[in-house]
Amino acid sequence: MPGDKKITSIFVLQFCVVALTISAVVFRRGEWSGARRAELSIAIPAAVLFVAARWQLGKSFFVTPQAHALVTHGVDSRIRNPIYVFSGLTLLGILIALQSRYGLLLLAVVIPVQVIRAHQETRVLEARFGDKHREYRQGTWF
Repeated sequence: MPGDKKITSIFVLQFCVVALTISAVVFRRGEWSGARRAELSIAIPAAVLFVAARWQLGKSFFVTPQAHALVTHGVDSRIRNPIYVFSGLTLLGILIALQSRYGLLLLAVVIPVQVIRAHQETRVLEARFGDKHREYRQGTWF
């Protein structure tokens, strides 16, 4: 939406959490192992795409499923739920770098929760936008 305020307090919070988490892993002491390099190659591009997708959503981002606008541009033109996809990949990269077995349990919880949330969003958007949303879904992934 033109004139949409994109920088909101939740956007700033999300950006800071992502930046601080990746920075903590990147700048921690210790040798640059293969796991740490893998973290960089997965988490950083995923974090950049997460922030880009979140920026493009602007005021259309909500914590709970709502249907104020059907966002079909930018990252959303290829992936219906880029926030979920790229937050999961960012988390995966960080967990690889930390080499935490317990972290994998976190990922095992986060992924199903994100899939459930994506399905809830789909129902809300389809109820509001009908055929327009169904057509959009056919041209995108997840």
